[in-house]
Amino acid sequence: MLRILHGLPGLFAVVFLATLAVTGSILALAPALDRAGAVVPPAGDVSVAQMAGRVVSNYPGTEQIVRDLSGQVVVYYSRDGQAGANRVNPVTGERLGAYQPSAFFVWIRDLHRSFLLDTPGRMVAGISAALMLLICLSGMVLLARRSGGWRALMRPLAGTGSKRVHAEIARLAVLGLLLSALTGSFLSAQRFGLLPEVSDPGPGFPAKVSGGQPRPVDQLQALSEVDLNDLRELVFPYPDDPQDVYSLTTTGGSGFVDQATGELLQFQPRSTGSVVQQWIMRLHTGEGLWWLGLILGVAALGVPALSVTGAIIWWQRRRSSVQVQDNVTVAEADVVVLVGSEAGATWGFTRALQTELTKAGFRVHCAEMNALAHSYPRAAMLFVLTSTYGDGDAPASARQFMTRLRDFRAGSALKYAVLGFGDRQFPNFCQFALEADEALAGKGLSRIQPVELIDRCSAARFSEWGDRLGTAIGTPLSLSHDPVPPRTFRLELAQRVDYGLAVQAPTSILRFRLADAGQGWRSWFFRARRHSLPAFEAGDLLGILPPQEGQDARFYSLASSASEGVFEICVRKQPGGLCSGYLHGLKPGDSVEAFIRQNPGFRPATGTVPVILIGAGAGIGPLTGFIRKNTARNPMYLYWGGRSANSDFLYQPELGHYLKDRRLTGLSTAFSRSDERAYVQDRLRQDERALRKLVETGAQVLVCGGRDMAAGVKQVFEEILQPLRLEVDDLRVQGRYLEDVY
Repeated sequence: MLRILHGLPGLFAVVFLATLAVTGSILALAPALDRAGAVVPPAGDVSVAQMAGRVVSNYPGTEQIVRDLSGQVVVYYSRDGQAGANRVNPVTGERLGAYQPSAFFVWIRDLHRSFLLDTPGRMVAGISAALMLLICLSGMVLLARRSGGWRALMRPLAGTGSKRVHAEIARLAVLGLLLSALTGSFLSAQRFGLLPEVSDPGPGFPAKVSGGQPRPVDQLQALSEVDLNDLRELVFPYPDDPQDVYSLTTTGGSGFVDQATGELLQFQPRSTGSVVQQWIMRLHTGEGLWWLGLILGVAALGVPALSVTGAIIWWQRRRSSVQVQDNVTVAEADVVVLVGSEAGATWGFTRALQTELTKAGFRVHCAEMNALAHSYPRAAMLFVLTSTYGDGDAPASARQFMTRLRDFRAGSALKYAVLGFGDRQFPNFCQFALEADEALAGKGLSRIQPVELIDRCSAARFSEWGDRLGTAIGTPLSLSHDPVPPRTFRLELAQRVDYGLAVQAPTSILRFRLADAGQGWRSWFFRARRHSLPAFEAGDLLGILPPQEGQDARFYSLASSASEGVFEICVRKQPGGLCSGYLHGLKPGDSVEAFIRQNPGFRPATGTVPVILIGAGAGIGPLTGFIRKNTARNPMYLYWGGRSANSDFLYQPELGHYLKDRRLTGLSTAFSRSDERAYVQDRLRQDERALRKLVETGAQVLVCGGRDMAAGVKQVFEEILQPLRLEVDDLRVQGRYLEDVY
């Protein structure tokens, strides 16, 4: 609820708030500029009488002298029947320049106070100030929660991205914004009668005036006792009227001065309410406090920045929040997925899990952790995916979970697994996920697998968790979700080579280049942009965005590296495949949106150790890329399986060339639709002794292709390794058995 109170006003009033902030920042310059142009003598150096005498000597027709809060002294005078106003030096009384309020600042002030709409605009400005006050207060509470308490507000903030930037700007600007919003709301409330406006009526005209011969103004005792820095206004008596008086207004009050005796008459001090109101105005405008005005102006500039980062955060939440579709009821579910999320990012991972489980035939019920049911009568598995908020607290959708868990009745067959999301920069990384795991174990539930923690919503770690979970429950899961895809770029199809049409397994080698747009400066821009692209190697992944909106990217292993200047992938057309069908329909010159995802966990070892490459179908792509880069001619062996040597022998010309120049040491192929009907596993068994010897010498094994093929290859290698008293897992630990499977 607090997050809604913080975010919704900002979204709906962003234009008004930004206008108030920018205009307020500009107006904050005015007091500083006025102060810079003013002559301000030290306190006690010049009295009002001395200043007035010097001014009158230069302006005999002086009618009024005003000293504003910035220290600027203005004389209003009459000369030859013409009224004038000049800024003067209070020490010498000499002219500094004509006094003319800036038309620009007047216009900005009207825009700030009323959006140039008079009374209706003032109402909108007042409401906007109240909304800003609400945003500041709620933001401070949220910031304290995020930091781990009020005492931790000044500690270095953890986190990354827009949320970190938003929090840092908010922490720097919030006090200034809070002061501006509070004082602005107060003044608006007074303007429209919601709060009483305090005003001193001023002293009544003195009943008795001496009426004697007027003295020079610099000889009047009452004015001699007032320091110039306390002056606000001095109004001169009407000429040739001995019954008139000087009207004096100071910081302490107002009264009259007898022009003949110099006596102070009817002085009325300012009321406490008037002083408070004056200070509220000064705190809001910075007048008389030019340094505070600059601070408030800088803080106000945080509003546009906060609006941008806030909008980005809102959009990320919107993109990350996934509608729960195909959701069965609690009574029907055999799998339950509970979600703990503060900003919505965890729901995207949940949707990916739900989709895969539903494909596997499970009936899945997804809900917030706050909606934990009393029991799940048919469920055999419970998955909890949760983030941690701030310094180890439960996220918004899980704050009632622990309370509801007390009354939860788990069936004897129900098992669970917890996946935590967090950021290792925070001291209590994934603390709530760990607490939820322990709490579920305390209810007597058995773990499907130990709790796992994911740092910064890593899509790769989520996919790996899915692989392990699939093995644990006996159902392969291919989990793919990237909550914040990297920056995309446009690729143009430069060349394609098609295979497999005769055996109903269309497979294409697609070579893309960065799309150029025209000639001249546009072409130069795109050539320059090419150098800013992330580096990539064969084995890294090219994420392709399908043409349909809302679909997750599909990833294809790259067969090329950045130094080659092309993005090469090998794609088999899958029946009903959304992205593979899209790619197979491309013609040279067509373009796609794509991005690079590094995959450093699938690389051939450096040095002279032998490398055994094993693949089937389109899995040959990155393996060919590894061979192409083997310019050092280290021992490299390829085992690959296809359907027909005549139809889908992928990369046949290139592999023949690599054999001749010794980048490829040995090639063994197997074709399932040939007379021998062989698979790649058969070729491995045939070379069992040679492979075992290579492993003994430290060889590395890289497997790329479908899951079924990879499972078969693993089984064969378990047999090959048995005489060596080794297992595939032993090689995995040593980084000598790597897989890239799909």
